[in-house]
Amino acid sequence: MGIKKENSTNSINAQYLTQECDLTYAVCKIGGRWKLLILCKLENGKLRFSEIRRRIPGITERMLTLQLREMEKEGLVKRTVYAEVPPRVDYELTEIAEELVPIWKQLDQWGKKHRELIQSQIVPVECNHEN
Repeated sequence: MGIKKENSTNSINAQYLTQECDLTYAVCKIGGRWKLLILCKLENGKLRFSEIRRRIPGITERMLTLQLREMEKEGLVKRTVYAEVPPRVDYELTEIAEELVPIWKQLDQWGKKHRELIQSQIVPVECNHEN
């Protein structure tokens, strides 16, 4: 991942938005392609890295590692390393992340409703092939 310049327009705008708006701040913490999905997979308890990866088809090992590290740093995921051979590592939601569960369930319902609405408005295009 590249490093953003602190004085770039993008960095200045992101800093302003996350300091001025709590909603934007929250979305930045759980936003992106994979974070919310990873958090949802941890909803029912601890999982090992390989279990998370198996439950999210399409995510690469590298991306899962990066996202878990970032969410651990942000206090959303707790990583526990057990002193065993071979080493065992579990991931679980922190208390503050568990507060998101009803929110993402509501967002899930909204997403379903919105998807159905949009799909109902799409008129299939009929092909008229004349030979």
